[in-house]
Amino acid sequence: MHAHIIQLDIAWEDKAANYTRVHELVESAPINPHDLIVLPELFDVGFTLDAKKATDSDGQTRSFLQQLADDTNCTVHGSRAVPDPDTGKLHNCATITTPGQSSPTCEYAKFHPFSFGREGETYAAGNELKCYQWISGDRLLTVVPTICYDLRFPELFRMGLHHGAQAFVMGANWPIARIAHWRALCIARAIENQAYIIAANRTGNDPHLSYPGNSMIVDPKGEVIAELGDEETVLSVEINPQEVIKWRTTFPALNDIKLI
Repeated sequence: MHAHIIQLDIAWEDKAANYTRVHELVESAPINPHDLIVLPELFDVGFTLDAKKATDSDGQTRSFLQQLADDTNCTVHGSRAVPDPDTGKLHNCATITTPGQSSPTCEYAKFHPFSFGREGETYAAGNELKCYQWISGDRLLTVVPTICYDLRFPELFRMGLHHGAQAFVMGANWPIARIAHWRALCIARAIENQAYIIAANRTGNDPHLSYPGNSMIVDPKGEVIAELGDEETVLSVEINPQEVIKWRTTFPALNDIKLI
């Protein structure tokens, strides 16, 4: 099983340009059928609070993600803004597509809008943890999706663990000012849950902030398998579900959980 993080310099509020660039990066990577492709948070528009620019009300980004899954024969862990009819706001969603399906395999609405960055003005909080199965041949990994600011809330990851998580996959727009927190928290979430962390951050700049990339994959022991700098590129890493089982058996700390 191979995971591929697409570390993208997101074109501000320009869906067509971002679709094109994702295609170019995917085509440059050693991607094979049944792999996992992971995109940053709101890869199609950037971290915009402009609801009209962000919303995928016409399903264009959903269709792009489905077509990418069909073309590559891979699981695609994407992201988009989905209208919430109850609040009149949007949901900042992780959208997962798999080949040959008419609708997303999984859709997770971000639990924790980034209040410091005014995200809650445009995006409503989600309230349901989700998981999906990444299947490659005879191997399977149970994945819980998370998004950016969720990383600061370990209780969400612990909930995911109790739903069977062997890996947490996260798309982010995490700025350079707090990148030390990003690295520390990715490692911590892996250690405390004995699970893979597959974390895709954007790079480049938007009109408000700079983003350093630093996408990374951390193994269940908390060791960083691979990590990028600030370049726009693809990070490709082999993922082995047996490593989760092996480490949880060798060092069974999860058996001693008392509080969730």
